[in-house]
Amino acid sequence: MIKDNSSDNNRSDNNRIKIFLVDDDALYLKSLEIEFLQHADFSIETYATGEICLENLSHNPDVIILDYLLNGIDKNAINGIETLDKIKLFDPEIPVVMLSSQDKIDVAINCMHHKATDYVVKSETAFMRLQKIITTIFSYRKIEKELSWYMERM
Repeated sequence: MIKDNSSDNNRSDNNRIKIFLVDDDALYLKSLEIEFLQHADFSIETYATGEICLENLSHNPDVIILDYLLNGIDKNAINGIETLDKIKLFDPEIPVVMLSSQDKIDVAINCMHHKATDYVVKSETAFMRLQKIITTIFSYRKIEKELSWYMERM
């Protein structure tokens, strides 16, 4: 399911952060989408499987929030780690935040070994954590751009 809310605002898509939300739990996916749309001016696309997310990477997401398991709809669907690996093959620079109901350190470490940007446990505070992570990602990118600008002039 693609939900691109870019027509909901007058602001151009170029100025908005595009987020892919990927989760097989339709209720959680919808609630996360609503949270993002209520608290910031994002362009959101939602996907129920990793395969559909991968098919749409040409839409150039700025950030992907990806469920760890992804097998609720189709038991043969690729899981979050396989999806993460394929995203990183497509573009290693896309930040991917893994999301899971599993509060286990070994799961978080596994995600980080596969080059996830961060790992968030699904909980009451998950949305606030995701907001902070996204803010940090873009603050870091801004600093990198400024540093590159200065380095080019040295």
